[in-house]
Amino acid sequence: MATIGRKNVHGKGGVRFKAGYTSDKEKNMLRNVVSQLIISGHVEVTFKVAKRVSQEADRLVTYAKKGDLASRRLAASFVRPQFIDQKTGDDALAKLFKVYGPKYQKRNGGYTSVIKTANRRGDQALMAIVSFVD
Repeated sequence: MATIGRKNVHGKGGVRFKAGYTSDKEKNMLRNVVSQLIISGHVEVTFKVAKRVSQEADRLVTYAKKGDLASRRLAASFVRPQFIDQKTGDDALAKLFKVYGPKYQKRNGGYTSVIKTANRRGDQALMAIVSFVD
């Protein structure tokens, strides 16, 4: 018979379930994928992640369109500095403000597109490609 107690607490009635993927890990994964999207222009992820990546990328492009110091600092707090474009040598933040800010200056939102693709072979997760629109 199972012991009565709080769930998900070690030593308090036993752990029945403990999620291994916390909100911190999800935020870090999102930061990595968005930084890779800025560098490469497109990225393939699951559909659930693609919707979140699209929202964050649109928010960062809006910061890049403003172009002031406060916007640069807000974007720098999210974008990873480790991602570097091999062609130009710019990091993700510099490319965001040099390329995507001026490119979408006259566009009011909708900077990224999410295109559904086939299911992933291992677990049949719905995959999608996130890319910047032209």
